[in-house]
Amino acid sequence: MPDARQLQCAFAPGMVVACRRYGRHPLATEAGPSAALPPFVAMFPPVPPLTQTLIIINVAVFLAQMLMGDWIMSVFALWPLQLASGYEIRGWGGFQLWQIVTYGFLHGSLMHLLFNMFALYMFGGEIERVWGERRYLTYYMACIVGAAVAQLFVTNLQAGPPYPTLGASGGVFGLLLAFGMMYPRRMIMLIFPPIPLPAWLFVTVYGAIELYLGVTGTQQGVAHFAHLGGMVAGFFMIQYWRGRAPFGPRRR
Repeated sequence: MPDARQLQCAFAPGMVVACRRYGRHPLATEAGPSAALPPFVAMFPPVPPLTQTLIIINVAVFLAQMLMGDWIMSVFALWPLQLASGYEIRGWGGFQLWQIVTYGFLHGSLMHLLFNMFALYMFGGEIERVWGERRYLTYYMACIVGAAVAQLFVTNLQAGPPYPTLGASGGVFGLLLAFGMMYPRRMIMLIFPPIPLPAWLFVTVYGAIELYLGVTGTQQGVAHFAHLGGMVAGFFMIQYWRGRAPFGPRRR
């Protein structure tokens, strides 16, 4: 197994502890079931079906990683394009097309998994209640693929030994962007520092931090450009569905 510092693991915004409802974006066509629930239940509502399924799949795959060892990562993690199909380095496989999806269900550690699944629960569940399962899944997978494309592009430009990328945070960051666009005034309470921020500001600041860390190479071992790729893919998906630039009005 490669050194842990060579694994590009995308850590989700785990500092989020709670949200408060202060308004919603026009894209949110319904307030969702949590609007009529008591405060504590509204803060931690039941997990909707597809979000629950995604969490179960991620946990099951993580257990499979523990049982099957390095093989599952060599086949299903996202490897750089420099590693041609069939090429191996120290027993690790090269890039395969399916990896642009499968990497998003692998995780590098238990903490990595917990952060991503907590964020998936906090933001994904809310969005699923509004969009429905089909649009929600389409959006989530588009963000996973968009994050993979961004990461492949960046690693293709970088020198040094090849390393795999894994983690659901490309999809999670896309969901975070959608949450900020749909509920810009929703207050998000942070753990560090313990201050509330409106969702639009939280998303903007987090995106700016990821860009800075990616460009400067700070915090090695985290796939910052994959995070940004997930957000960019999500933005274009929402713009397409809304008939906004650069796509123009949708034909009916």
